[in-house]
Amino acid sequence: MKYRKKGIKREHSIIEDFEKDLQTLVEEGLVKSIIPGRIYTSPKAQSGRKVITYQYDTETGAKLLMKKGSTVQEVFVITQRREDLKNFLESYYRI
Repeated sequence: MKYRKKGIKREHSIIEDFEKDLQTLVEEGLVKSIIPGRIYTSPKAQSGRKVITYQYDTETGAKLLMKKGSTVQEVFVITQRREDLKNFLESYYRI
C-alpha cells in the first residue's frame, strides 16, 4: 500500500533512524516530497555513522543516498531548491 505521511511516501521501508532526518528536510522547506527507494547492502563496510549525500539532479528534484554502516538506500526528492539542499546536507553531514 502506498501513502504519504508528512511529505514522505510510504511504499518502501526507511533505514532505521533516518525518518527524523527526512522529516527535517520537509519541515525546513528544502523539499516538497520524499520518495524512498530500495535498500541494499554495500560490500564496503563503513562506520555506523548516518550520512545523507546528494548524488545528482533529476528532472523534478534530486537523488540522495542514505548510508548507515553497510546499508544504503536511494531517496528521490521533489524540490526546486537544489542548491539550498546541497548546502544543508554538506553542512549537516560533514564527511
